[in-house]
Amino acid sequence: MSDMLVFSIFFALLAVMNLYRLLKGPTAADRMVAGDSADVLICCAMVLYSVYSGRGIYLDIAIVSALLGIIDTMLVGRYLDNGRWLKK
Repeated sequence: MSDMLVFSIFFALLAVMNLYRLLKGPTAADRMVAGDSADVLICCAMVLYSVYSGRGIYLDIAIVSALLGIIDTMLVGRYLDNGRWLKK
């Protein structure tokens, strides 16, 4: 139980630092990276909670969330690079 508490405190500190970068990022690319790392933190927290609770449904949700985060990052990166969502 104490290991889970240490991980929770660590993730909370990372989330606070990430929130600062998300709000005060000087460029849109910095905000995009902060949003992507928030997605990774949430996925890791769901995996840890799945291990703690012994339920596999949270692993499925974490995988789907990670896949959607990758797609989101690629689309926003492409938009920031070209100024358009999709090339024709």
